[in-house]
Amino acid sequence: MRDDRHHVFWASTVDSQGQRRSLVNRRSADVAIVGAGFTGLWSAYYLKTLAPHLEIAVIEAERVGHGASGRNGGWVVGNLAGLERYIGGLPMAQRKACCRLVADNVDEIGRTLAREGIEADFHKGGAIYAAARYPDQIAIQQDYLAHLHELGHDEANCYWLDADQLAGKVRFRNGYGGIHHRQVATVNPLKMVTGLAATVERLGVTIYERSPATSMVKGEVSTHEGAIEAPVIVCATEGYARDFHDFRRHVIPVQSLVIATEPLSASTWQAIGMAERPAFCDASRLINYGHRSADGRLVFGARGTYRFGAKPKADHAISDADIAMRRDLLTDLFPVLEGVRITHGWGGSLGLSRSFRPHAILDRRSGIATAGGYAGEGVAASHLFGRTLADMILERDTDIARMPWAFPHAAHARLIKHWEPEPLRWLAAQTITYCYAGEEALMKRQRHAPLLKRALTKTNDFFASIIE
Repeated sequence: MRDDRHHVFWASTVDSQGQRRSLVNRRSADVAIVGAGFTGLWSAYYLKTLAPHLEIAVIEAERVGHGASGRNGGWVVGNLAGLERYIGGLPMAQRKACCRLVADNVDEIGRTLAREGIEADFHKGGAIYAAARYPDQIAIQQDYLAHLHELGHDEANCYWLDADQLAGKVRFRNGYGGIHHRQVATVNPLKMVTGLAATVERLGVTIYERSPATSMVKGEVSTHEGAIEAPVIVCATEGYARDFHDFRRHVIPVQSLVIATEPLSASTWQAIGMAERPAFCDASRLINYGHRSADGRLVFGARGTYRFGAKPKADHAISDADIAMRRDLLTDLFPVLEGVRITHGWGGSLGLSRSFRPHAILDRRSGIATAGGYAGEGVAASHLFGRTLADMILERDTDIARMPWAFPHAAHARLIKHWEPEPLRWLAAQTITYCYAGEEALMKRQRHAPLLKRALTKTNDFFASIIE
């Protein structure tokens, strides 16, 4: 994929794609999908397998997998960010059923990839949510485990590891303990998205590249050189909707930046552990995440920043300072990696909805559907929400279509609040970032400072309430 392989590790593992044609002139279809990432392609896949007679066209502004779907951290999480906002008030039996469906989604992705012959390095090794740097992180992770159980996640899938049990799976510098979440896998996301594109094309779906959407109205989506008339249009742009329609006011992009090491030696892996190749993170507010790749690298990322004006990250490269920050955080977790070469550094934009919960919406009056707001957990969520959109569009009465995130008779403009105008968004993001940094500094110095911690928490809660 062009010179992406110099920055994005995943791109270096995939043969260059032949360029697909752009959309020119006017076309017609039964369903038009904007965005050839996971949400758009899973929607196309399930629509076409459930209703093979449908004519489905996908338009992509750049190339398949150009956005977050081709340059994320590769986690396939059996949970949904913001799920508690949907099911927190439901009876436990319903919460458990919803959590079971979300957890089983990981296995369903693995089965689908195997069935379709998509080689994407899918590996289900679970995830470790560790207290791995500061003693204060023990309480943070234990509170999170209690939250998972209260939400309805199976205790057999989410359980506590003491320090010795943790060391048996991953050897952090300061491994105090952590959560083992069994329903998490890892994947090479670019292999997955390009394999999925080839699969839907084999089923008869048409994909147009280099065809950025300029407008989306009832019955038609337009580009600079053409248009597709369709009674149903799916907006599957997540954090990349800035240049058209009003979706940009409801879902904004936040950057996440990732690095990859050179392949590590057998002795280094022996020192680190990770024989089962689990994903891992610690309780940092920076939301770090990593895993062992199929070829023996460490892929490691941490949340980046919010750009003023809600600008998505269009380029792939990240700065030397961004790489150094993530390298230092990685070597803090694993000192044995000091001096290991970082071969790749890249970034992309995840989508945050104004209500901080994911959504699958079908406005039958306008014929426009959308899904997104995954808050960084979109590799798995996009599969589930693509299935949800397909069931709603085809009016199938299924368990998935009845889930609380499915809105088959709603308009996104009424369901999802608008984000506040600038500079309020940027100021809130900066304040939260500084509060997080303050909390990190206190934990690092092992200072209790209860009054200061309480002040930081209240300040963070105040600005977070802007997005409640």
